Formats: sequence, C-alpha cells, structure tokens
Amino acid sequence: MLDRSLEPVVELAKSGLNVRLVVVFGTHKLDTVSYLARYAGIFHMVFVYQDQSLEPDLDGAIRSALPMTHGPVALVLPDIVVSGAGSTGSLLTALRQTEVAGWSVVAAEERDPDTLRQMGALATAEEDGVMTVRAACDKPTDPSAFNAFWGMVAATEEEAHRLPDVASKGADSPLSGAVALLVERIVNYNTAAG
Repeated sequence: MLDRSLEPVVELAKSGLNVRLVVVFGTHKLDTVSYLARYAGIFHMVFVYQDQSLEPDLDGAIRSALPMTHGPVALVLPDIVVSGAGSTGSLLTALRQTEVAGWSVVAAEERDPDTLRQMGALATAEEDGVMTVRAACDKPTDPSAFNAFWGMVAATEEEAHRLPDVASKGADSPLSGAVALLVERIVNYNTAAG
C-alpha cells in the first residue's frame, strides 16, 4: 500500500523535479521509516517526529512537516491510493495547476454519503472547462452538498502554511477555489472508503 501511495511522488522525481519527501512518524511507525530506505536513490527524504501530545491527528502531522518544505508542497497520505483513468501524472499536473489559484486537488467523484462523511469532501463544479472546488469540508456531518473527495492536495509555497486547515475540524478550508483534477478512483485504506 505504501509503495502504491508513493507512485505519484516517484513520477514527480522521474519527471526531473527535485523532490523532497517529508515523512512524519511516531514511535509506532519505526518499521515504516526503515522500509522507506528503498526510496533513498529516488528522492531526498526528511523524517520528522510527531509528538501526539502537542499536535495530534493529521493537521498536527502537517504542521510538523511544514518547516521542512520548500517550493510548492503536495500532501500525499500513506493510506490513500489514486488509480485508474486520469491518475498517471495527476500529482505533477496538480502541482502545475497551483499557479492558477494557489491550490489544487486530485479528487474523485462521489455521491455516497457514508463515504463522504469519512473523507475530505468537496463540492465541485465545472466552469469554462475547468473543474474547481466550490466548498470543502473534512469529514462533514451532513455530506448532502458534496459530490467528490480529495486524495492529494497541492499548494504554492506561499499558501502552504494553510495546509493544516485542509484537515482541521471547524477550520475555514483553503480549498475553495482550487482547481480539481478528477481521477477514476481514490481508495483510503484507513477507512476502506473510495
């Protein structure tokens, strides 16, 4: 699963970009740190310990990683796999699309309310041939206004400081106005949604 979730990052490195992977881990994930050594020749890796008592959950992991980032930033989660039509090169395209609105997402269409309640839900609409995010909410209680969910997020260096707000409950999501790149399928192996 980890190898599959990192496929888009490997694609970035193979495209010629200088890629730095910032891995946030806790003491229960030391085997994962060892496993990632196989990628040492593909991209630069930085490991950051997340102290759960200070910054729990995904937004805390993102806050732990941000000081180690430079340039445009992509949020790629180890339990999310993007696949099917439109997935090849989707992260590279998402990074390039940040120039349009500062933000972009790789997303999949979804109407099932149970799935949307477990994910970073999006309300997307097409305008002038470009799919954009009209509203976003992480794990909404009422998912009726949403029609998609994100699997990866990209932001410019100037906007990256707001990445934790993508996963924070009650935060104003910075994803409104983001370009949405639709892929066929996104599977979240942590929740089995997708």
